[in-house]
Amino acid sequence: MTESPAAVLPGRRANFDSTVRTIAFVTLWLSLLLVTYWWVAGGGVQELAGWATGLTSLGRLTGLLAAALLLAQVILMARVPMLEAAYGQDRLARIHRLTGFTSFNLMLAHVVLITWGYAAGELGKTPAMLWDLTVDYPGMLLAVGGTACLCLSVLTSIKAARRQIRYESWHLLHLYAYLGVGLALPHQLWTGQEFLSSTSRTVFWWTAWGLAAAAILVFRIGAPIWRNARHRLRVTAVVPEADRVVSVYVAGRHLDQLRTEAGQFFSWRFLGRPGWTRANPYSLSAAPDGRHLRITVQEAGDGSAALRGVRPGTRVLVEGPFGRLSARARTERRIALIGAGVGITPLRALAEGLDYAPGDAVLIQRYTEHQLFRNELQALHHQRGLSLLTLPGHRRSPHSWFGPVPGELDDLQALRYWIPDIADRDVYLCGPDAWTQLVKHTLDAAGLPAERLHLETFKW
Repeated sequence: MTESPAAVLPGRRANFDSTVRTIAFVTLWLSLLLVTYWWVAGGGVQELAGWATGLTSLGRLTGLLAAALLLAQVILMARVPMLEAAYGQDRLARIHRLTGFTSFNLMLAHVVLITWGYAAGELGKTPAMLWDLTVDYPGMLLAVGGTACLCLSVLTSIKAARRQIRYESWHLLHLYAYLGVGLALPHQLWTGQEFLSSTSRTVFWWTAWGLAAAAILVFRIGAPIWRNARHRLRVTAVVPEADRVVSVYVAGRHLDQLRTEAGQFFSWRFLGRPGWTRANPYSLSAAPDGRHLRITVQEAGDGSAALRGVRPGTRVLVEGPFGRLSARARTERRIALIGAGVGITPLRALAEGLDYAPGDAVLIQRYTEHQLFRNELQALHHQRGLSLLTLPGHRRSPHSWFGPVPGELDDLQALRYWIPDIADRDVYLCGPDAWTQLVKHTLDAAGLPAERLHLETFKW
């Protein structure tokens, strides 16, 4: 069967994104190998023969690796469009978390080992040596402040702590990581032996820091300012959809030139209300048409709860678009969209925005009480041939993502009954985290290749 041009183009984009991921992976590992090579070439291995010199040498190595990974963290947080498109938010968040905790642990090891080594390997003298290093070495007081900021960012990112903090507060605290990186820079470039011992090393580190700083200035600051000044978004309507769920319609200038796709999300700030400085991520719930944008939000915190009272005419600031839950990830002609609750939001946009023939797209919607977008999905069923499967009511068990199904079918049997060719489709999935993990397990058992599962975790 011959694929349509719309199906071929996303496949090409998926191949391009795979190349970007490979280049990013190789670049990171080459950087880590390069700084390790410089440590070895500088006598790092030979210094391991002595206790005190060995501690100092390991302290330098952990500091180098921590610095390289810290720069990777900055790049991951910089919203670089090419990386955002290649990885998607879920994958990028996992890499960000792994890199962040690894760099933080290496940084702590650097502080302990280097101080212990400078104290001639005597543990009792280490606290006094730490004080001397802090007050006598250039840039060390700034480094202590940077370490404190990084500690604050990391500690609030631990899952147990994260669950106790509102999203808006966590997001604000997480930005202290930028301050931490900036305060650490003078110490590393003024006193770091491995930074200053050769021209090539100095050029490498200054270039790396310069690129990281440029990424922040361009993509986290410059691009959003330019985009908001150009499009001047304002609320046109706020429409209740269900209990504690509202849709917000936004219009602006030149929206036909805003490069966004169905399934993506923005970080939103609605001016003139409490907490407007804190951005919240919401997916588009309708395919962009060049004139309007629509988001549909369930009350889950102070930011989302306040949207019900937003007035038409309110100015809106956005960052984005973000996310890979879009046509960009598509490789197959046939698709399946699986969502639960308000997680159906980006899938509703995809059902409208993706190109497919009648019968090639199926949407599974799981909900407990109210079916969001019922009339709109029915219209897509009649107009475009979207197949619909609704799963209302409570789940039959905590270990099943289905509601009641005929007979004694388990989740895998039920899925194969409804979509026999599920393993040959691209699958877009969005919903609460625990629920999506159950769906993912079923899809794995059904033989769906990992690269054809496009997942957006329900965190808003």
